[in-house]
Amino acid sequence: MTAPDEGLDARLVVERGGFRLDIALTAAPGEVVALLGPNGAGKTTALRALAGLVPLSGGHLRLDGARLEHAPPEKRPVGVVFQDYLLFPHLSALDNVAFGPRCQGAGKAEARERAAELLDRMGLAAHASARPRRLSGGQAQRVALARALAVRPRLLLLDEPLAALDARTRLDVRAQLRHQLAGFEAVAVLVTHDPLDAMVLADRLVVIEGGRIVQEGTPADIARHPRTDYIARLVGLNLYQGRADGHRVHVDAGPVVTASESLSGRVFVAFPPSAVTLHRERPTGSSARNVWRCEVAGLEIHGDQIRADLTGELPLAADLTTVAAAELGLAPGVTVWASVKATETHTYAA
Repeated sequence: MTAPDEGLDARLVVERGGFRLDIALTAAPGEVVALLGPNGAGKTTALRALAGLVPLSGGHLRLDGARLEHAPPEKRPVGVVFQDYLLFPHLSALDNVAFGPRCQGAGKAEARERAAELLDRMGLAAHASARPRRLSGGQAQRVALARALAVRPRLLLLDEPLAALDARTRLDVRAQLRHQLAGFEAVAVLVTHDPLDAMVLADRLVVIEGGRIVQEGTPADIARHPRTDYIARLVGLNLYQGRADGHRVHVDAGPVVTASESLSGRVFVAFPPSAVTLHRERPTGSSARNVWRCEVAGLEIHGDQIRADLTGELPLAADLTTVAAAELGLAPGVTVWASVKATETHTYAA
């Protein structure tokens, strides 16, 4: 059982210019928490405040029961993996990893032994003597992680750790990073723009918008019940607020959506772009209870499909194959009818 004073307990209040960050963060040892949010939301400010690189304007920061808000960065039991890794170019991978323990007072032999053990665990023993310029992006990321772990931190901070990698390398390194974090016994806090990174790596997501937490929960819960437009876009859903009267949801400033669940009061109603079927003529005899007249505002490649951005009675996104898009003659300005079956919707309390 986790003791009450173990893990992270923080309220981070930072005021800089006209921006105010005010969030509460808690995490138990062994837990990985991901901070998500749009640009300027305050994610990186929160991470820098935890590291001691940005002073708190208020609040508190406790780690394993110890107060850290006034401790300088070098006195905090914190390891950081920066987006661009910041490896020392003149040192080998081994000496990059050994640098932290040496700064903590470990002897050269002890520090290098600890570094060699970590590099071996990362599958990098054969690259111990290589300098950063000789390493691939994925190898450099793992050296940076090993360097952060070498100081035996009680809090591991990862700032967009996979952002600098190409798509193929990212896939491999993401899996390796998940394996390493699974064995990490202290708290890890991850900042990322990539929802897949967050879903794969984190036990819990904290979504920040405008310096405040707008939603937090497990990846599955966030994906199933988004509560803001940003989160809905992040997890790939069309999301609307309105008032439910049984199976009918009166969308704010919009039409009625017939939903699968029967609720009353203020609700969210959501459905994926893949649930939307497009027609050039109003469908007749369709089993879909929801039909809206829309106009194509834009088209973009989305994976192996086309995503249509639609305006009109109900602004929404629809996914369809390139063949279907061509057969429909989709182009900006074209009028279409969008239909969605009630069974494809999901409604929950606002």
